[in-house]
Amino acid sequence: MLGTWMSIGSPVIAEIAAHSGFDWLLFDLEHGNEAEAALPAQLRAISATHCKAIVRVGAIYPDLIARVLDWGAHGIMAPRINTAAEAESLVQAAHYAPRGRRGYSRSARTYGYGLNPPATSADITPPIIMAQIETIEGVQNTAAITAVDGIDVLFIGPADLQFDLQARPHLADFDYPTALETVNQIASSAGKSTGILIRDQAQLQSHRDLGFTHIAIDSDLAILRKGYQQILHPPTS
Repeated sequence: MLGTWMSIGSPVIAEIAAHSGFDWLLFDLEHGNEAEAALPAQLRAISATHCKAIVRVGAIYPDLIARVLDWGAHGIMAPRINTAAEAESLVQAAHYAPRGRRGYSRSARTYGYGLNPPATSADITPPIIMAQIETIEGVQNTAAITAVDGIDVLFIGPADLQFDLQARPHLADFDYPTALETVNQIASSAGKSTGILIRDQAQLQSHRDLGFTHIAIDSDLAILRKGYQQILHPPTS
């Protein structure tokens, strides 16, 4: 499952990425340059493709999580999930009763604005839930987080995790490569998937070999930046 990061906020770029063949796109409302208001147009732009839309929220805000799912997102990613309690709160915010506490509206875009409401709760496709492991505590509590029903993917935030390990080395008895191995081993044993953001195709196979199945390659902003730089400063042979 290959994805990429959407941080510019352009429906045109999102549509191009989806038609290019990515399995999923991550729309970033945490660090992205887009506003929440730009999201609905992007979701509509890719709705005719097979591509799944995952939205990263800045924290576990139940109202925002419900809203983006109502708009048609297929799943939610939340940063800095450090405990099973936080993972449980994330799942409850994204799921309807009895598993969660999300409010239901038959007039939501995801149900055709009321034209295609689900006949029963069994007809509702559950959202994909990605919990980001970005801290020492997150790695240490991976087993408990993985055990939460409804968590589908444990997604490593490489920049934040490496920063935390460098900033607080006295709290960890493991390094970054060991953390990746640990998360993958625990998740695999529990039948859960793992994911990570990488910077280029050269890193893909090595991360697949570690066990990662949901891999995002770079971002729209970085790809555009690199393209401009290559035009202005072409590599010399």
